[in-house]
Amino acid sequence: MRGHAGAIELDGVDAMNDVIIRPEAAPDHSMIRQVNEAAFGCADEANLVEALRAEGVVMLSVVADLDRLIVGHILFSRMSIETLTEVVEAVALAPMAVLPRYQRQGIGGRLIRYGLDTLHGLGERIVIVVGHPSYYPRFGFSTEQTRSLESPFPPEAFMALELSPGALDRIRGRVRYPPPFGL
Repeated sequence: MRGHAGAIELDGVDAMNDVIIRPEAAPDHSMIRQVNEAAFGCADEANLVEALRAEGVVMLSVVADLDRLIVGHILFSRMSIETLTEVVEAVALAPMAVLPRYQRQGIGGRLIRYGLDTLHGLGERIVIVVGHPSYYPRFGFSTEQTRSLESPFPPEAFMALELSPGALDRIRGRVRYPPPFGL
């Protein structure tokens, strides 16, 4: 059923208006794990989130909170691009998860926009994602931005977004993810 502004209502819940997007808090950790396990059907991404926290490289972790139930989560961590002459700081977007029952209601998009706006406000310049080629471009991510970057990922899924225009101009190098990514 459709609710306000085209949002989908699920059992009387308007996901676009009733869900609060906010930074994670320590009490959210167990629910964040459950969201990642449910969304991905395994523990890999949930384990990655915990390992990134333990490594101390989390830049931003954001949840979608529906009346104290965490229904979505996104995590941004520090990564870098190693060029011949310098190391350029960047941010990895991974993982992003929404409980299956709440998918396709705009929650993921709200998590992404909140995260990108926050990172921009913190002065971050580059965000990199490996994801669905038909989904992330709507937020400004582009495979064009990664053509001069070396990565182990399929080029159609490896995308970047400049939070600061020109941040990737003349940057050529290899991306380096934190050790928990296992790359």
